[in-house]
Amino acid sequence: MNIGTEYLKIVIERFKSVKSLGDKTINQLSEEEIYWTYNDESNSVAIIVKHLSGNMVSRWTDFLTSDGEKEYRNRDEEFLDVISSKSELTVVWEKGWQTLIDTLTDLSEQDLLKNIYIRGEAHLVLEAIERQMAHYSYHVGQIVYIGKQVKNNGWESLSIPKGKSEEYLKRMLDNHREQTIKEEDNPV
Repeated sequence: MNIGTEYLKIVIERFKSVKSLGDKTINQLSEEEIYWTYNDESNSVAIIVKHLSGNMVSRWTDFLTSDGEKEYRNRDEEFLDVISSKSELTVVWEKGWQTLIDTLTDLSEQDLLKNIYIRGEAHLVLEAIERQMAHYSYHVGQIVYIGKQVKNNGWESLSIPKGKSEEYLKRMLDNHREQTIKEEDNPV
């Protein structure tokens, strides 16, 4: 087993899992709800998506060969509410995630200890991946939180619903036992 290759496989799956939480939240929101803000200092889901995508496209385009803060990026404009529809929001969202996943998929174990630059500061590729995982998880968490606020009782849980932990654990253990029995009955 190659640790670098395994790490890349795992981190791609983790990023996809974070994206899935955002996808499931955005799918629950109406055209109007993507623009909801708690107050003037808050960002809407549309603004957070625009910022995330802008960051992803800047950071992950020509990842190994150019600074992650591209000259064409205007971060301040990412916080202006100019996304015109939920369908446009989806296009922006997918563009950022596709740029990230494509770049990670093309990396090799040897790339993980190379230096890349973000705003002129050197980072190991491994460090840059972890930095962005924290950043994207933070913002997707905001998207989920906004979704819960907006939907209130209409919110469809993305994980274990409140009061259902024991039921979930039992189901998971039962599934694990069934899988173990199948594997024992059908050895490779």
